[in-house]
Amino acid sequence: MTSISKETTNAVLTDLADALIFHVEEILVENAKDLAKMPAEDPKYDRLKLTKERIADIANDVKNVVNLISPLGEILSDKTLENKLQIQKIRVPLGVVGVIYEARPNVTADVFSLCFKTGNVAVLKGGSDAEFSNLAIAKIIHQVLNKHHINEDVLTLLPAERPATEALLNARGFVDVLIPRGSQSLINYVRENSKIPVIETGAGIVHTYFDESGDLEKGKAIIFNAKTRRVSVCNSLDCVLINENRLDDLAELLSPLADGRVELFADEKSYNLLKASYPTELLNLAKEEHFGTEFLSLKLAVKVVEHLDEALNHIASYSSKHSEAIISENPENIARFLNEVDAAAVYANASTGFTDGAQFGLGAEIGISTQKLHARGPMGLEELTSYKWVVRGDGQVRK
Repeated sequence: MTSISKETTNAVLTDLADALIFHVEEILVENAKDLAKMPAEDPKYDRLKLTKERIADIANDVKNVVNLISPLGEILSDKTLENKLQIQKIRVPLGVVGVIYEARPNVTADVFSLCFKTGNVAVLKGGSDAEFSNLAIAKIIHQVLNKHHINEDVLTLLPAERPATEALLNARGFVDVLIPRGSQSLINYVRENSKIPVIETGAGIVHTYFDESGDLEKGKAIIFNAKTRRVSVCNSLDCVLINENRLDDLAELLSPLADGRVELFADEKSYNLLKASYPTELLNLAKEEHFGTEFLSLKLAVKVVEHLDEALNHIASYSSKHSEAIISENPENIARFLNEVDAAAVYANASTGFTDGAQFGLGAEIGISTQKLHARGPMGLEELTSYKWVVRGDGQVRK
C-alpha cells in the first residue's frame, strides 16, 4: 500500500466520491432492502437509513479526506548521536485494520477512505442489518479500485454472518488492529474475545451540566440540539444536570424538548417542578437505571445537583468518557469542568453534537475512541498510523 503514490491515492478517493453520487439510486434501493427488515422504532433504524442527502454527506467526507495532508512519512523526531548514528522516528501505516460494525453503512466508505489515505488495508465486518447497503458501497469502491488498476483486496468486506466475526477476532498474524463500532455489548464482546489488539470506540453516555451562572437562551439551544439533532448517534445527550439554584428556570430550559416530543425521566425534585408544565405523557419519575443509560432515542434523564462538585461526581460515576459539557458564564467553574472531567471531548457552552471527525477537521472518522492508549476521541488519519525508528550509520558497531 505504501507504494501507491499520493496522487493516485487522491485520484481514487476523488473518483469514489463522484461514484457514490452517480450510483445514489442503486445504493438507496439496496438500503431499502435493509430497512424493510428493521422496525422503524428500533434505535438503529436512523443509523441504518440512507437518503440522497446522507449519501452526499458521505461523498463530501471522502472529498474532505482527499484535501487532508497524509501523515505518512512524517518525521516525528530526527537526531544524530555522538557516535554519528542518525535516528529518525517516522510515521507508517498500522497495516491491516479490521473494523466490526453494526447498522452503519456510512462506515464502509468512511473507513475505506481513511485507511486508503494512510496506506492501510481495511478488512470490514458489517452487521446483517446493513448487509445489502454495505455490499452496494463496497461494490462501488471495488469498481473505482479496478479502474485505477489497484488490487481490490485493499478493501475486504467479510460476510455478514457471525462466523466471519469469530474468524476476524482470531486473525492474529493477518490483522494488526481491530476496531469495534456499535453498541456497548458489541464493544465488550470484541474486547473480551479478540486475539488482536483492540482500539475501543465506546458507547456515548453524555451529560450536560447547567451551572448556576448558565445563560438560559444558550442552554435551551444547546440542550435541544444535543438531544434532538440526531438521537441515534453516540454524541447525543442522555442526561441534563441542573444546579438547584436555577430550578426556577428548569421548565423554560427544557421547554423546547416538549415540542420535540422528548420523554423525560426526572429525579424527584425536577419531576415535582416539571409536572405543572411538561406534557404528562412525556414525563416520568426517574429510576436509578435511567442514569448511566445511552438512550439512542427521544429520551432524556434529568437530575438536580447542589453544586459543581456534585455534578462532577455524578459524571465521574456514570460517564462512558465520550463527551461531556457545561453551560456556564463562570470562568472558574468552566476551567474546573474542562480540567477535571475525564472524557475524550469536553465542552463549554457548546453542543456535544460536535464530537465528530468531520466537525473536528479530520475528514471522516473511523470511530470515537474512549480509551487512552494510542488514540482518544474522533480517530482520523494520524490515529491510523504507527511509527518506526529509522537508523542510518556508516559502519558503527556497539561496544
